[in-house]
Amino acid sequence: MKKTFFFSTISAFWVLSALFVLPANAATIIPISSIQSGDLFRGQTYSSVYYYGADGMRYVFPNDKTYFTWYNNFSSVKWVTDKDLATIQIGGNVTYKPGVKMVKINSDPKVYAVGSDGTLRAIVSEQIAKELYGANWNKQIDDVPDGFFSNYEIGSKIEFASQYSITAEKADASDINTDKNLKSATIISINNTSYEPPTATIESGRAVRWVNNSTTNHSATEWDSVWGSGTLKPGQHFTRYFVEKGTWNYYSKYASKSVMSGAIIVK
Repeated sequence: MKKTFFFSTISAFWVLSALFVLPANAATIIPISSIQSGDLFRGQTYSSVYYYGADGMRYVFPNDKTYFTWYNNFSSVKWVTDKDLATIQIGGNVTYKPGVKMVKINSDPKVYAVGSDGTLRAIVSEQIAKELYGANWNKQIDDVPDGFFSNYEIGSKIEFASQYSITAEKADASDINTDKNLKSATIISINNTSYEPPTATIESGRAVRWVNNSTTNHSATEWDSVWGSGTLKPGQHFTRYFVEKGTWNYYSKYASKSVMSGAIIVK
């Protein structure tokens, strides 16, 4: 997994256009508590569609081409209020489903096959592309805007057709949770004067979610302010991925370190 920090915002992304002709006031709005892992959903004002990950974050489809590598239509997209939508952290962008299309970026002539979690593997020759995708291989290439290239990671080159199986890649990416290796987050409850559990041990690449179940404002702030949740009002939550192994100590800015602190041990 390539996550090294949480995403609270995305600086720029394309909005899926003309997804629905149905006005928001005619759509069935469901409570945010009804959204489950694997669901597609959107808010009332903007047409951006999100995937609800197993980690409790929302992942945006940056454009329609990406969306249609995963889904055939928008019939399963659910609607929530803009207010509820804002309560779910953004985890990042959805990348192309492996095996469906080849891609290239505008500033690079290389053609890439897509692997799991947005891994791009350069196809070294037209002959290999033809062996993999057939005689019309050159009609199965999408241009990815340069601004989206950071969503992907460069992997090993494909020098022989036997090094890449379209069927296997599609099967291994049965859904976006599987493709991104998204798993449920470890939950830490923020109480009035403590974190529960006070110490959590997790594997590298896993997420931790702090939920403020207290009656006052709190935070989860790393001791040296390397990272932090900012103010969490009662009922609010914050999720962060941990990749670097070691121990992370944190505290609430609304209490003394000696009174309210916790630790995340990453193995």
